[in-house]
Amino acid sequence: MKRIFGYIVALVSVAVIAISCSVVNDAIKTGDPQYVYDQALELYSTEKWDKASTLFEACRHVYLGTPREDSLSYYNARCKFKQHNWSDASVMLDEYRRKFGRSPFIEEAEGMYALCHFYMSPAPERDQTMTSQAIISITEFMSRYPESEHIEEFSQMLNTLTSRLMEKSYLNAYTYFKIGKYKSAIVAFKNAMKHYPESPHRENMMYYTTVSAYRLASNSVESKQLDRYIAMLDHYYSFLAEYPESKYIKELGRMAKDARNFIDKNRKTEDNA
Repeated sequence: MKRIFGYIVALVSVAVIAISCSVVNDAIKTGDPQYVYDQALELYSTEKWDKASTLFEACRHVYLGTPREDSLSYYNARCKFKQHNWSDASVMLDEYRRKFGRSPFIEEAEGMYALCHFYMSPAPERDQTMTSQAIISITEFMSRYPESEHIEEFSQMLNTLTSRLMEKSYLNAYTYFKIGKYKSAIVAFKNAMKHYPESPHRENMMYYTTVSAYRLASNSVESKQLDRYIAMLDHYYSFLAEYPESKYIKELGRMAKDARNFIDKNRKTEDNA
């Protein structure tokens, strides 16, 4: 019985798709732009986004430069948005907001434009160019429409995007550390802490900066070791002041002791020279 029911559902689904395709094809074949537009609106109202978009595209050229171009362009862009086609939707919405800045749909269009960038923002492990663009788009929307009912939602999105950038900056710096590029790691960790002082990774970043400075000094040629051990102690004391109860204190303390011993030994050598 279940198998028969499944076949019936499948046949009904195929029939519905065939009818939808027939509606689109028949509308286009009429060559009547008004009829095509009306059918597009009918499909749009029943949330058949793909079919509606096809018909909006079919008659778009007829209405270029007319009052109807505004609504048609908005509906078509919203169809792409509803299909989760963020890339195409963002391009169409960007064109729309530049061309129809006084449209009654402009707030909704700019909101969807910002959302497209948010949804295209990737995980922290990947390139974050789109995340930066999303932050710009959402910030612009919040600035232009401070009374929008979506302000709190967009504010939360900004926090999410900022967290991704924080995570990315930490991962970039940690990658340098893992591959033994300690000089680059120090620079990257310091930049990450400068740009994101509230990062949840701050303690780890200060720890890895100190360890990087120690390893850089240890692996340096003799002529550079003294200055680099001194720099390592600066990082250590900064860490100690900020995280006196850290689980890393003993480990870093041993490194600091090695650094002080090296510095004392070399200063005595200089005094005796």
